[in-house]
Parts: sequence; structure tokens; C-alpha cells
Amino acid sequence: MLNDKKIIVVMPAYNAENTLEKTYQALPHNIIDDVILVDDCSTDNTAEKAKLLGIKHVIQHEKNVGYGGNQKNCYKKALALKADIVIMVHPDYQYTPKLCEAMASLISNNVYPCVLGSRILGTGALKGGMPLYKYIANRLLTFFQNIILPYKLSEYHTGYRAFSRELLEKLPLENNDDDFIFDNQMLLQIIGAGYQIGEITCPTLYMEDSSSINLIRSSKYGLLVLLSTIEYKLAKWKLIKSNHYFISGK
Repeated sequence: MLNDKKIIVVMPAYNAENTLEKTYQALPHNIIDDVILVDDCSTDNTAEKAKLLGIKHVIQHEKNVGYGGNQKNCYKKALALKADIVIMVHPDYQYTPKLCEAMASLISNNVYPCVLGSRILGTGALKGGMPLYKYIANRLLTFFQNIILPYKLSEYHTGYRAFSRELLEKLPLENNDDDFIFDNQMLLQIIGAGYQIGEITCPTLYMEDSSSINLIRSSKYGLLVLLSTIEYKLAKWKLIKSNHYFISGK
């Protein structure tokens, strides 16, 4: 705990057997109360590895529900376990788990209800092995969103995130897609609801076993980011109706 806040780490996992132990051992267990791993129908032994490591809450999907669908179940379980702070850590060690305490501290001290680990702040992304085309796409998409949206971030596309319980309970996450665009839609919901987002510098490490979507899926993600951002703006201007981004009364 930090400041009497219960901290739960959630791990949306798919074929993470080879990197899970390294990720789990690097977590700051002195402040983490529970770890949840949701295995999205992996073809390796991710779930078995998690149980051997002593992770108490291991959920196995009978069929693949997608990255966004996996996150939905992660957050549901964390809230059911009475988490005050939920931190999403990818089990492929692409983002260092050592920042969990810093991220949780910003939330437990009521500085921000949402904190992102940014690969773009500093020089960590390319040094950590991020493919150049992904780095360029990240910068272009973030530049576009910073122009269109009433918020400025160094990166809209990081998967390293921490949330307060209050925030997770208010977001209409079930309205979001079950694929990778879920992450971006979630940030649009947070911005649409008027919540503040903090960022900290996060070194990254792309390894052979790191999770990564291919060029075709990356292109689809980029297109959906553009469309979602435009949809947000049109809904904000009340030119279209959308149930994705705005909490009732906001």
C-alpha cells in the first residue's frame, strides 16, 4: 500500500511465458497488494508459469477476446478485489515495472487520477529498440491528437498506465473496442470526462519476445486513432452522437 491505498497490478497477457518471470520479479512487491494476470488464450504456458510464480489471480480465456477485451476483464477483476489504484504492466518487459511505485505515488497523493509511462519523454524509445517506423508513426499520431484534442501529451500510445479506482468506475469502458484501439479510446474518455493525466519518463526495451503488432495491424491502429479522434471532436461539437467518449453529465 501507499497512503493506505490498495495497489493492484494487472497483466493482460498473450504468449508471455518467456518474459513473465523477469517482469514479475522486477515489480516493487513491497507496495503491491495483489497481481492479476489475464491470459488471452495463449498458445504457450503463460498461465501455468504465472501460477508457478505465485500469482494468486490467474484468469484464462477459453477464446481470444483481443487486447482491449482482455483489459476490460483485468479492470473488472481489480475493482472486484477492491483496488484503490490499478497499474497495467505488460508482461513482456517492454516497460520497466520499476516505475510502478512512482506512478502509484502520484495517484495516492491525489496529484493525478491517471499516470502514463511515456517512452517519448527523454531518449528512451529509439535507444530501447523501438522500430523507427513505429517511432515516426507514434510522433505523427500524437502530433495530430495534440492539435485536435484539448489536451497535450508526449505520447498517446503507451501501454504503461495507472488509474485511480474512482476513474475506472466512471469510465464507460464496455463501449470501447476489444482490439488495440481500446487504449486510445480510453484516453479520449478520460479527456472527455475532464480528468487530468500525468506522465513520467519510461525507458523501454524491445526484445525478441516483446509483444508487437505487425505492420498491417499497426496501420489499422493508426487509421482508427485518426477516426476516433475525429469522432471525439465531432461529438464534442455535438455534430454527431457518440456513446464512446463522454460520461453522462460531463
